Amino acid sequence: MKDVRILLVGDPQVGKTSLILSLVSEEFPEEVPARAEEITIPADVTPEKVPTHIVDFSDLDQSEDMLIDEIVKANVVCVVYDVTSEGSLERITSYWLPLIRQTGEEDSSKPVIIVGNKTVLPIMNDYTEVETCVECSAKDLKNISEMFYYAQKAVLHPTAPLFSAETKELKPLCQAALTRVFKISDKDNDGLLSDNELNEFQNRCFNTPLQGQGLQDVKNVVRKNVEGGLQDGGLTLKGFLFLHTLFIQRGRHETTWTVLRKFGYGDDLKLRPDYLCLTIDMGADQTVELSDAGYQFLIDLFQRHDKDEDEALSPEELQALFGTCPTMPWGEDVLSSVETNANGWITLQGFLAQWALTTFLDYTRMLAYLAFFGYIHQEIEASLSTAITVTRSKAVDLQKKQTSRSVFQCYVFGPPGVGKTSFLQAFLGRTLEPGESEKELSNYAINLLEVNRQEKYLVLREIEWENSGFLLHDRRCDVACFLYDSSDPASFTQVVQLREKLPKTVPCMLVAGKSEGVAAKQDFEMQPSLYCSLNKLPPPQPFSSLNRPDMHRAIYDSLAQMAVYPHLCGPNADSVTSYWIMAGFTAALVATAGIVVFRYLKKGGSTT
Repeated sequence: MKDVRILLVGDPQVGKTSLILSLVSEEFPEEVPARAEEITIPADVTPEKVPTHIVDFSDLDQSEDMLIDEIVKANVVCVVYDVTSEGSLERITSYWLPLIRQTGEEDSSKPVIIVGNKTVLPIMNDYTEVETCVECSAKDLKNISEMFYYAQKAVLHPTAPLFSAETKELKPLCQAALTRVFKISDKDNDGLLSDNELNEFQNRCFNTPLQGQGLQDVKNVVRKNVEGGLQDGGLTLKGFLFLHTLFIQRGRHETTWTVLRKFGYGDDLKLRPDYLCLTIDMGADQTVELSDAGYQFLIDLFQRHDKDEDEALSPEELQALFGTCPTMPWGEDVLSSVETNANGWITLQGFLAQWALTTFLDYTRMLAYLAFFGYIHQEIEASLSTAITVTRSKAVDLQKKQTSRSVFQCYVFGPPGVGKTSFLQAFLGRTLEPGESEKELSNYAINLLEVNRQEKYLVLREIEWENSGFLLHDRRCDVACFLYDSSDPASFTQVVQLREKLPKTVPCMLVAGKSEGVAAKQDFEMQPSLYCSLNKLPPPQPFSSLNRPDMHRAIYDSLAQMAVYPHLCGPNADSVTSYWIMAGFTAALVATAGIVVFRYLKKGGSTT
């Protein structure tokens, strides 16, 4: 936390300077200067362990411009008045509070402490920025240290962002933040905080368990004051919010702030940037993937919200899962990029695939959602860094001719109308329905394949034709797929012209789309099969959107093989023959035995 700057203002001779000097010397000063010098109190002697600067103002040797400048710099303003003077009291509302409001930012108010006598409490109803009123006397050394403590507390644990003095209710942002805290703490997702969950919450936030009698006392307060605050012996969300309302009303808002800050919230009640993300030092040819711990957390999250245990999330279950997030991040396009069940609901395998894709494309977004979900607040607290892993440089992988990566990307190139979208959907076992608009579908498809008995994710990315030239040299392309219309004599020429610009280090495959009809003779100097043979490419693979998607499984298996083993492909291959023998063997193996389910999907989340 930054330093706290406390400014004392008030009419002349009300005792501002005496209060400051009495705090320092612990005795009433016999001689009082017009203004005290700025005092800095070290962090180790303040209750909140924050360096504190106390600034005095005197209109005898300072101008109004200097006053305004000091108000702007201050974190909290203490307005001191003379309890024996009605005029001094009246000046609080006629001059000082309006002046402080005018110099503040438009969307926020600077906290104010009124110092004098508690009889001014009605002012708090009209000026919500007034945190408290403190009865204080420099002559009697009464409540002097308390006054500065309250001033410091008003900065570090302000009431205004949490609670509306007018409605006597939690403000919307505070209620939303506490609701997220409740949902994360509700480990079994039953809508209640059990005794064990409350104890875990107490330990996490305050490093101390909630003793048996203390727990019972809390429940008794809730039972007495709010209907529906308890259910089946557990604390409901309604009861949880009531407790924090009570803390704030009783002046213990630091309790609520401790909870909110523990769960990542800043002073603006938004999750802090340092809580949502971390900086990763990585090269341009490295990628980020989910770790074992990251996958396991997501599996647990999925299973916690799969109430009917049908291994898919209904729209209602999916909405509940994202209940700890600011917005619902997934639209219909997401469901078109991964595996779903017959109802169009995302399955566990599709769920994991989507997050694998998110991590691959934008790991900062992935980390943010893990933070929203409460990854950090597991039974054993974990850093976000444990949820991901950075892969080795692709150049090193090529040199060593092996890789430990599990996510690979294939760019799908082709002129408009050749069937790229159908090609992506077939990868997921789907066909485009009549009248289904391609604009509603994602440009990505990701699925799990087996390559040499290892599970790998293959990402297909549909590239718009007009952007093809710019993306040919993209380092994130592990394998390229060029789709042409076999019924159009001019289509192959367009694709070859583009393919010739592809770096030689990127393996590629040509796919003859719309193969359900008679193939047209291509207007090129040679036909596709000969071209592929001369360029040491696999022969063109036929694809038709009218066929069953599983009929094209070998195409996707081969693309995955090429992405994982690029050194066995193309003109610089170690052994083209050995590659295609291996690819053919793997395709046959998959066809006979079926793909092994991703290891995290095994019962109990075993990683064996």
